[in-house]
Amino acid sequence: MFRRSGLACIEAPETLPCRFWDCSNLSDVQIDMYVRKEATLKISGFSFIRNAIRYDFPIVEAITSVLPIVDEFVVNVGKSDDGTLALIQSIGSRKIHIIETEWDDALREDGKIFGMQQDVALSHCTGDWAILVQGDEVLHEDDYPEMLRAMERYLSHQDIVGLVVKMVHFKGDYWSVDPWMYRKATRIVRNHCGVHSTTDCCDFFPKDMSQMIKAGPHGRLIKARVFHYGWVKDCDVLKQKLEYQISRHEGERLSARDIALRAAIHSAYPTYDILKNYRGTHPRVMKARIDSKAPLLKKRNRWFNWRFYKEVCSHGFKG
Repeated sequence: MFRRSGLACIEAPETLPCRFWDCSNLSDVQIDMYVRKEATLKISGFSFIRNAIRYDFPIVEAITSVLPIVDEFVVNVGKSDDGTLALIQSIGSRKIHIIETEWDDALREDGKIFGMQQDVALSHCTGDWAILVQGDEVLHEDDYPEMLRAMERYLSHQDIVGLVVKMVHFKGDYWSVDPWMYRKATRIVRNHCGVHSTTDCCDFFPKDMSQMIKAGPHGRLIKARVFHYGWVKDCDVLKQKLEYQISRHEGERLSARDIALRAAIHSAYPTYDILKNYRGTHPRVMKARIDSKAPLLKKRNRWFNWRFYKEVCSHGFKG
């Protein structure tokens, strides 16, 4: 464990507010040395994953994006048939603690299996706080200081059990974001206080409460982001992933034909032409993936697309 009396990056004096610190040019080792300087709290990271290669999850990037700011990373690896376990082991970090599990494929309602497996990973965390990245979520290094500062700031506030971040949802490619998907989520939780996942693993509940942390008084919104890349895949791979996920959410209600049809519709990226263009930077761990891809399609300006205004009228303007 580290000690921290101030959060500093190698190129910025500790007197500057953390929003001005620039971590984009630091190596992981430098971040470990300077961003986590003199820490007084222990931080865990956690995730769960199964068949990451088959469904093209950026799980290696997800885990490595968190490693610089945690003392340990717990990953629940479900029994897979595509080499997922070896892929996680290949990261080679002493911080990673692998829990091997077998998932109950009979659970085919409301995404229960996902919430259960997320909680398995959380239950093995030993830190004061635990940072969740799901298998398709990645942290941006520019947000490390704010996350660290928030965890220290609220450590003594026992009524605050979760820190809520902005979600950035990419869809189709790395240059298009969907502003109509859920805009925030709890991704840092206080450990050892009974916090547990929602049924479908999208957020968390405080102990003995039914209101999600992100929507209640026990969470705090912080100026940090999680980049969600779950919808950036080859169409055929996305269709396979969606078939599996839909079957675990609505497998008791939908026929196999209905599941396949719904997956086929969504994997064709029907709203791609009205998505918002993304002009910001990506987490640096995503560079190799992004460099190997091109935009899905050529889009015209969405402000001249009637379907954009139809979506705005139905769901509001979200950006």
